[in-house]
Amino acid sequence: MKAKSKTSEVKEIRFTPNTDDHDFEFKVKHAEKFLSDGDKVKAHVQFKGRAIMFKERGELLLLKFADRLKDVGALEGLPKMEGKRMLVVFAPKAKLSKRKQQAQSKL
Repeated sequence: MKAKSKTSEVKEIRFTPNTDDHDFEFKVKHAEKFLSDGDKVKAHVQFKGRAIMFKERGELLLLKFADRLKDVGALEGLPKMEGKRMLVVFAPKAKLSKRKQQAQSKL
């Protein structure tokens, strides 16, 4: 039983409030891979200096990230501030067993 157990890790993905679209897409692909491998993903927006004034931009970025990952991961809570970071955690969605997949394909 112990040999079959899978240890899940927490992978971190870091953004800034001014993250570009291409960088965002690149990080989304990495997060999808991590979640499909069964690891948790912690995404955070790091605010430096005066960037703390753009908390709304960071929250929108994390919510957009959550929307893109809704198929492969489940959001564990809304974005929250911890110091100069705004973070959110995703857990991998449970994979369907073969029986359930066959039952859904028949419908």
